[in-house]
Amino acid sequence: MSVNPFSLDGKVALVTGANSGLGRAVALALRDAGALVAIGGRRADRNARVLELLGNSSAAFELDVSDEGSVERAVAGTVERYGRLDILINNAGLGQRASVMELDLATWRQVIDINLTGAFLCTKYAARRMKGQGAGKIVNVSSIYGMVAPSKGLQVAYTVAKHGVIGLTKVNAVELAPLGIQVNAIVPGWYFTEMTEELRGTAFEQSVIRRTPAGRWGGALDLVGTCVYLSSAASDYVNGAVITVDGGYAVSDGLERT
Repeated sequence: MSVNPFSLDGKVALVTGANSGLGRAVALALRDAGALVAIGGRRADRNARVLELLGNSSAAFELDVSDEGSVERAVAGTVERYGRLDILINNAGLGQRASVMELDLATWRQVIDINLTGAFLCTKYAARRMKGQGAGKIVNVSSIYGMVAPSKGLQVAYTVAKHGVIGLTKVNAVELAPLGIQVNAIVPGWYFTEMTEELRGTAFEQSVIRRTPAGRWGGALDLVGTCVYLSSAASDYVNGAVITVDGGYAVSDGLERT
């Protein structure tokens, strides 16, 4: 009997920032692939709503990824509930828009803490558990702004943090590989989620469509396949990879196609 390399049967996953948007879609996709899924988010009410969608076999933790104690408790709680931790999806994020000349230090620190330091802290505690198992998968969700800069700048801390997530992916992939742990990054392009819905119908939406060879924005289902792949045995020899899931946005020169 052949074994499905994409199956997550018996695996345990922790998804951060999973109470809305892409994180919620990823959590549901991992469950559908057979994983037992724990979600982490700061808002208990949103966590509860997603938990209803995931079902009784799932768990939710109030998680602030910028708080080391909160991270340690969520990872420990996942292991206490399921006995192990096989998959970590570092998805929690926070955007901002301000000039480098105006951005206050408190906002800079908050955006860096949630987008970058949070991924570091979650990796730190998850990898300790995975080391004892001799295997694990860590998937970091970066952004197209982890590879390029916004056309007008402004998203200073977010852009720096998402570039940092890619660096974090590479250095941890090298260190953790001998422990049987693969660390990879996904780079989403422009997707419609709760955070970007306000851009629908705008000139900016059309600008993105013109640059994107696929000719459209992404939806949550466009991302989940890559995430399941990087969480499964199918990617056991993939390590330190940075995979764009952006409809070709990053490789386009942005000129009008005539």
